[in-house]
Amino acid sequence: MGYKIMLDIEDIRIVAAYAAVSAAQVLSIFEQTYLSDKRPHLAVEAALKFARGGKREKALRAAAWGALKAAEESGFAAASHSARSAMSASAAAFLHPLPHSNQVWHILGAAAHAASAVELVGGGAPIVGADFVMSQCRPKNPRLIEVLRRYPPAPSGGGRTGELLRLLDRTLRNETT
Repeated sequence: MGYKIMLDIEDIRIVAAYAAVSAAQVLSIFEQTYLSDKRPHLAVEAALKFARGGKREKALRAAAWGALKAAEESGFAAASHSARSAMSASAAAFLHPLPHSNQVWHILGAAAHAASAVELVGGGAPIVGADFVMSQCRPKNPRLIEVLRRYPPAPSGGGRTGELLRLLDRTLRNETT
């Protein structure tokens, strides 16, 4: 592991913006069940603030941990994935320039968890999750795809959410920019 991936703060902001937009699309799944729990919402807000030029600070990490705790406390799988999507959005700001496939979770994890949430709300039909993944490929941000291509392909594992992550990863990598 002798090299690092070229990555600047603007690259990371683009990743965080993409992740925040993906997570925002499914926040209502969590919020409909847990009306007073704002932790996932705060994580998405923190990611958006960073994406718009805010500092990469411990408040982002705290927001991510809060959303993760909300996901773990959720008794409803779709709401849990919605909260994990929000956690992933805030955590996207901590993408590392390391050539590890698990870094793809920082880039696409919010969208993959969002797809899992939508799929579960849709009765668990795989086509629902796959359709959501395809929606996350439009509109395409050439720089997001460029950043993604610097990393190895998404890792194996991760259950259905991992499958959705790999589908999104393959689809975006095959886009022409």
